[in-house]
Amino acid sequence: MASVVEYKGLRAGYHCGYCDSKEGKASCGMWAHSMTVQDYQDLIDRGWRRSGKYVYKPVMNQTCCPQYTIRCQPLQFQPSKSHKKVLKKMLKFLAKGEVPKGSCEDEPMDSTMDDAVAGDFALINKLDIQCDLKTLSDDVKESLESEGKNSKKEEPHELLQSQDSVGEKLGSGEPSHSVKVHTVPKPGKGADLSKPPCRKAKEIRKERKRLKLMQQNPAGELEGFQAQGHPPSLFPPKAKSNQPKSLEDLIFESLPENASHKLEVRVVRSSPPSSQFKATLLESYQVYKRYQMVIHKNSPDTPTESQFTRFLCSSPLEAETPPNGPDCGYGSFHQQYWLDGKIIAVGVIDILPNCVSSVYLYYDPDYSFLSLGVYSALREIAFTRQLHEKTSQLSYYYMGFYIHSCPKMKYKGQYRPSDLLCPETYVWVPIEQCLPSLENSKYCRFNQDPEAVDEDRSTEPDRLQVFHKRAIMPYGVYKKQQKDPSEEAAVLQYASLVGQKCSERMLLFRN
Repeated sequence: MASVVEYKGLRAGYHCGYCDSKEGKASCGMWAHSMTVQDYQDLIDRGWRRSGKYVYKPVMNQTCCPQYTIRCQPLQFQPSKSHKKVLKKMLKFLAKGEVPKGSCEDEPMDSTMDDAVAGDFALINKLDIQCDLKTLSDDVKESLESEGKNSKKEEPHELLQSQDSVGEKLGSGEPSHSVKVHTVPKPGKGADLSKPPCRKAKEIRKERKRLKLMQQNPAGELEGFQAQGHPPSLFPPKAKSNQPKSLEDLIFESLPENASHKLEVRVVRSSPPSSQFKATLLESYQVYKRYQMVIHKNSPDTPTESQFTRFLCSSPLEAETPPNGPDCGYGSFHQQYWLDGKIIAVGVIDILPNCVSSVYLYYDPDYSFLSLGVYSALREIAFTRQLHEKTSQLSYYYMGFYIHSCPKMKYKGQYRPSDLLCPETYVWVPIEQCLPSLENSKYCRFNQDPEAVDEDRSTEPDRLQVFHKRAIMPYGVYKKQQKDPSEEAAVLQYASLVGQKCSERMLLFRN
C-alpha cells in the first residue's frame, strides 16, 4: 500500500515545552493515513518525526528551540564510564537485589517530552477525528488496491532477550573499530599530543610497586610477576585483555543461578497489534499512567486509554516482512522490559530500513533508581547491532531530536559517535563539528560547503502524486482543476519539505 498523507500546513505561535515560551514553537505537519517504512526513513532523514500518526517537521529558522535530528553509530559505539555504571547497577540489582543508596538523578530519554506535539492529546485527538475515520474512506482504499496491495503476512514471533542466558546475547560481541583522527587542539583545550598520554594514579601506583619488586628480585620470580620484557599483570589469574568489554558483554554478563531477579526484554509489534501486544495492552497502559502521574504530575484521569493508544500505539507505518529484512520485520514495536513477570518499562520504537528509531520511553516510577532511560537506550543500541547482523544496511540508532539550547535535551550528544542533520542540505555531520557553531547560535547550517544544496529538493512539482476524487494523478493535472491560489502554495510548501523522491511516491490526499 502506498503512503497516503494529508498536509496540515504551518502551525506557529504555540507553547514550547522545552523553554516554556508561550508562543515560540513553529512546525509544519501532516496526518499520515498510512506510510511505508521507506518513505518514513526518507522523511526522518529530512528532519521529520512522528507522534502517533501525526508527522511533523520543526521550522528550524523560526522555532524558539531548533530541534536537530540526531543519530548514533552503534557499530562504532563504546559505552562511556557513566554508561558502564548504569549497566553495572542493573547487574547488581538483578544478581543480589542491591538498590543504590541516595537519590537517583532524573534520567534522560524518558522524563522530558521529546516531541513538538508530545502530550498535546487535544491536537492528536482532533486530527484523529477529522482525518482518520475508518482510516481511509472506501473509495480511497479501492483506488489504492488497484495500484497493488501487500499480501497479508504471517505474524512474526516476538523477540525475547533474556538477561540470565549468555546464549541469547545480542550481536556478535566486539564492535567494529573506529578510526581515530587526531587534530591539534586549541591552546588550553584538549590533550597535548606532543606529551605522553595521561595515566590514572592507580596505574602509576601499580607500576611503581612492580618496579620496586623487580629491583628486589631481579630474576623476576616473585609470585604474580614475569620478567619477560613486557609489563606483567599484577593480577595474572584474570588474564586481563587489552580489548575493552563490548556493550553486549556488559549487558549480558552471566548471573548466578540464585539471582534475586530475572529481566526479559520482549519486542512485540504494536501496529497492527500482535496478539502479544493486545494481551499486555492494559498492563502497559497502567505503567504509562503511573509514569505520567508521578514524573509529569498529571491528574489521575489523564491520559485516557484511548489517548494513550493514539499517542504511543497507533502508527501509520505499514508492517513489512521482506526476506532480507530483520526477523521481526519493519514497522512499529513496543520493547517491553519484564522484571519477575511484570512490565516495568516500555520503549516505543520504529524499525526502519536503515535504523532503529526511538520514539518514546515510559517506566514504573518505583524503578527510577535503575536509570531506565539510559539503560533502555543502551539496550536499543545493542538491539540495532543485533538487527545489523542479518540486515547490513540497518546500522543506525536515531534518538529523535537534539536541542542544544535546552540543557535537559543535550544528553543525547553523550552517545558517541553521533551525527546531527544539517537543516538546509540534509547531510549528516559529526556532532563534534557542530557544537562550536551551536554555542554561538541556536540555528546553524552544519554543512560548511557554501555551494552545497539539498540534493533531493523539489525540482519537478508537477510530478508530485495527488489523490483527489477517487483518482491518483500528478500535480500537473490536478492544478488545472483548481482555482484557489492558496491551494498551490500549500502543495508547493509540502513538496519542498518532503523532497522530490517522497513527493513522487506518497499520495497527497486533497478533498
